[in-house]
Amino acid sequence: MPKKKTKAAFMISAVAGQYEIHPQTLRLYEREGLLKPSRTEGNTRLYTDEDVERLEVILHLTRDLGVNLAGVEIILNMREKMSEMQSQIEEFMTRLNQELALQNRPAPKVERNSLIPVVRIRES
Repeated sequence: MPKKKTKAAFMISAVAGQYEIHPQTLRLYEREGLLKPSRTEGNTRLYTDEDVERLEVILHLTRDLGVNLAGVEIILNMREKMSEMQSQIEEFMTRLNQELALQNRPAPKVERNSLIPVVRIRES
């Protein structure tokens, strides 16, 4: 039986130690809605790689750029919206290219000398 792929998950103490912050700071970020770690059945917080990457962005904004938590929330929301918009643009461009490729096909040749018109597609 193949094993299920599992994502790495870190406990709050490991993440706090790695980034030299107090566990209460991580709890505050969760209360503010900036981080959303998963929970075990015993209600222990587990931080995935994505959570840790998001934490790195939060710490960069607060430590290096001096952004307050309200500003961090706005910036993170804008980043998510920009990512969604980028995906929509890429999807639109793919569809547009497909449509243009269909329009650039050679026109079918219709033979009118037969009783029933026969359409033949010219191949290049």
